[in-house]
Order: sequence, then C-alpha cells, then structure tokens
Amino acid sequence: MRRLLPFAIAGCLLLPLLMFAQPDESEKSNVVLPQDKGPDKIDVSKYPPEIRKTYPLFTDKCSQCHKINRGINTLMTRDEWERYVKRMMHKPKSGIDAVQGKAIFEFLVYDETVRKDKNPSAFYRALSDEEIEELKAEQHVN
Repeated sequence: MRRLLPFAIAGCLLLPLLMFAQPDESEKSNVVLPQDKGPDKIDVSKYPPEIRKTYPLFTDKCSQCHKINRGINTLMTRDEWERYVKRMMHKPKSGIDAVQGKAIFEFLVYDETVRKDKNPSAFYRALSDEEIEELKAEQHVN
C-alpha cells in the first residue's frame, strides 16, 4: 500500500494538467479551407471595449479546433454565425460554455458588420458540409 501512495499522489497532481491540456495538432481540423490561408489577426483597436475584450476569448477558444484564420476570413449572416457557434460549443474539445459562446457570437457578428460587410470580396463565404467533405476527399484527409 505504501508503495502505491507516491503513484496516487502523482496521479492526483497530474490529472488537472491532463484535463486542461491543449489539444495537439492531430485533434484540430485537418482539412484546409480557403479562409484558412487568409490573415490570422484582426486590428480590434477601434472596436468598442466590450467587443475588444472578447477578441482573446475568440482566438483562444476557436483555435482549439481549427486555425483562427477560419473565423476571421469567413462571411456569414447573423443566423449562420449563431448556428455555427452553437455547433462549435458542442464540440468536446472547444471548452466553450454558454456565456463564452454568446460573447464569441456577439464578437463575430460585430466584426462581420464593421469589417467584412464593407469589403465582402476580401473574404470567403461559409462552405456547406458537402463542400467541406469534397475538400477533404481532394486533400486526402479524414
């Protein structure tokens, strides 16, 4: 019993680290969408403070499963963003709770309105599930 005690203590100390570990690259989306090749940052310095403070949350949570470029360079309507964020909230590795999901949604809608709607030709429309499956087949990914 005494010989097992150090292992039990080590397990208790390491378990929280494992639970909150960042997903490795193999757990991220491995299909490359056109929007993944675009810019990976937004200048939010002129955004309202409540929107600006959500940018790090957006970049942290959304980069858990795919390149952050995807959200930055995708055009969606308000309804599409709502469905997309809800869908992402249900992904096991996203770690997005309801409060965070609402904040990310509000950030994306604001960004769409003030940045993307002014120059839509610089961005990419959201792809359907079928189009993504076609890209996966072309790129030979799961």
